Amino acid sequence: MTRPLAQPTRRVSWRPLWLPLGVALLVFVVLASLALGATDLPLAQVAALLFAPNDSTESLVVHTLRLPRTVVAALAGAGLGVSGLMLQAVTRNPLADPGILGVEAGGALAILVMVVFFPTVPGWLFVPAAFLGGLLAATAAYSVARSVGITPLRLALAGVAVASLVGAASRVIQILWEQRAQGALFALSGSVAGRTWEHAAQIAPWMIGGLLAALLLTPRLNILALGEDVARSLGARLERDSVLVTGLGVLLAAASVSVVGPVGFVGLIIPHAARTLVGADHRLSLPLAALLGAAFLVVADIAARLVDKPAETPVGILVAAAGAPFFVLLARRVGQK
Repeated sequence: MTRPLAQPTRRVSWRPLWLPLGVALLVFVVLASLALGATDLPLAQVAALLFAPNDSTESLVVHTLRLPRTVVAALAGAGLGVSGLMLQAVTRNPLADPGILGVEAGGALAILVMVVFFPTVPGWLFVPAAFLGGLLAATAAYSVARSVGITPLRLALAGVAVASLVGAASRVIQILWEQRAQGALFALSGSVAGRTWEHAAQIAPWMIGGLLAALLLTPRLNILALGEDVARSLGARLERDSVLVTGLGVLLAAASVSVVGPVGFVGLIIPHAARTLVGADHRLSLPLAALLGAAFLVVADIAARLVDKPAETPVGILVAAAGAPFFVLLARRVGQK
C-alpha cells in the first residue's frame, strides 16, 4: 500500500501584519508620552482626558504641554524615517541618511541665517529655507563623492565632511552674531521640549503632503532601487524620477529640522529596520518606516524626560548614542563588500 504524498507546509508570512502592529505601537507610545514626564499620570486617565478634556491641571498638562510636543516628535520622526528610506533607494546606498549626507546641517544653517539676518520673515518660510539649505548641502556632498568615484562609503564620508563644514559655518554665525542667534538655538537644539501647537501647525501641511506623495512614488522607488540599467530597461525616466525622489526626501528632512533641529541617525536606523521586517518592497517598507520613525522619536523623547528627571536631556544626544554604533557596524559591513 502506497503512502499518500506529504502536503507541503505553508509558511505563514508576518509581513502584512507589521503595518497594523506598527500602528498599535505608535498609539501605545503616544499614550505613554502623554502619561510620563515630570509628573506621571495613569494611562487610563490620559486616555479619558484625551477625548474628554476638562479644567483640571492634568488635562492642561496633557493637551497644552505634552500632546503638541508628542505630535511634533511623531511628525518629525516619520519624516526622517521616510526621508532616509527614499535617499537610500535613490542612491542605492545603505549608509545614506539626511544627517550623514549633510541635509540636516544645511537645513539648520538656513534656519540660522533666516533668524539672524531676516528676523521678520513669517514662520511658514522656515521649511522652504531649510529645504534649500539641505538640498545645497546634499548636492555638495554628492559632487565631492562623484569627483573621486562614487561608492557608498565615499558618499557617506563626503556627506560627513560637508556636514562638518556647514556646522562650522553655523558656529561662526553664532559667535559673530551671538545676540541675534539666540532666537534660533531653541529651534536647532535637537529637542522637542517646549514645542507647541504652533510648531505642529508649521510642519503638518508639509509633512502630511510629503508623506502622501512618497506613498504615491513607491512604485518608482522600487524601480530606482534596481539600478540604472534595469530601471532604464523598464522604461523609467531615471533623471526625472531621481530628482523627484531626492527633492521629496530632502523636503521631509528639512521640515523636521525646521522645528526639532538636527536629529541624526533616525533616517539611517529606521529604513534598515523597516526593510528587515517587511522586505525591500517600498509599498510596505515606506509606510512602516513612517510608523517606526514616529514611534522611535516619541520613545526617544520619553527617555529624554526620564533619564535625568525632572531635567530634560536633548533628544538628539540619546538618538546619537544609539545611532553612532549602528553606523560604525554598517560602515564596516559595507566596506568589507
